[in-house]
Amino acid sequence: MYMERASELTREQLLALLRTMWLIRHCEEQVVRSYARGELPGGVHTYIGQEATATGVCAHLRRDDAVFSTHRGHGHALAKGMKPERLLAEVMGKATGCCGGRGGSMHLFEPEVGFYGTSGIVGPSILLAAGAGYAAKLQNSDRVGVAFFGDGGSNNGAFHEGLNMAAAWQLPVVFVCENNLYATEVPFAKATRSKSVAERAAGYGLPGVEVDGNDVLAVYQAAGEAVHNARAGKGPTLLECHTYRIRAHSEGMRDTGYRSQEEIEEWKARDPIQGFKARLLDMGAATPAELDAMEVESQKIAEDAAKFARQSPWPDPATVADHLFSRPLGVNHA
Repeated sequence: MYMERASELTREQLLALLRTMWLIRHCEEQVVRSYARGELPGGVHTYIGQEATATGVCAHLRRDDAVFSTHRGHGHALAKGMKPERLLAEVMGKATGCCGGRGGSMHLFEPEVGFYGTSGIVGPSILLAAGAGYAAKLQNSDRVGVAFFGDGGSNNGAFHEGLNMAAAWQLPVVFVCENNLYATEVPFAKATRSKSVAERAAGYGLPGVEVDGNDVLAVYQAAGEAVHNARAGKGPTLLECHTYRIRAHSEGMRDTGYRSQEEIEEWKARDPIQGFKARLLDMGAATPAELDAMEVESQKIAEDAAKFARQSPWPDPATVADHLFSRPLGVNHA
């Protein structure tokens, strides 16, 4: 059956979208605090301000659909079903993390929920999602591959290769460009003469759709159509979501100098969570007390996850060489 229109969502579905956005926000705030305390090895790139995109897209995905992400992938992992404690423990490098503390913030991986990895290298999510779509097609499955990437990734050769192959072979893939205006500190307008990423889709023969990436219902509607078409054998879609990261590119980096404080404040006023909360109240979908209770619950989940991560053990140093070499079948390595 064709997916319901955003305007037809039930109260429970609407509140579920807000709950996911809040979970992402509060977990990321825990990450920021942990970084400030020196609890995190390496750098971290937070998703604060972009929660509506991951939420609106992943709301349509099944557990067996394959999602590939970027260095800014915490929100995608949570929206796809990774448990907060597994995420935060991994970011802190603990043994209870989704990768046993071996991946850290930029290399999250949990195939059990259909989350096939984040990467600090720009662009590979596009090719990997195309590969997942190709595998699904070979297996006559209606599974879908989804690639999240930034505007900087759209200027990478992987973008051309991935979209061209997916379109030529009509693969079940949804390419989601989160255009937050900057590739690290390089403005999108200075990196390309293209007015948008979505308009490039025409050159490959696939649909290109632009939406307000801070409007979770707009993302939900566009992503629903794209996922439906992919499952129905109608090929890939390029979805461009215009959004903005509120914090620096990576914790510890400068926040201004390449962008103005006025621009940051303007986008803060367009916060996707507060905007959707106000919309729910206007619709009568919930009372202020109900939404406040939901937020408190989300904060508690994130706080408990951070506490779990802090109390978790570090990986055993004796296992440092595990997973580095293949082990031939039938050979005892004890």
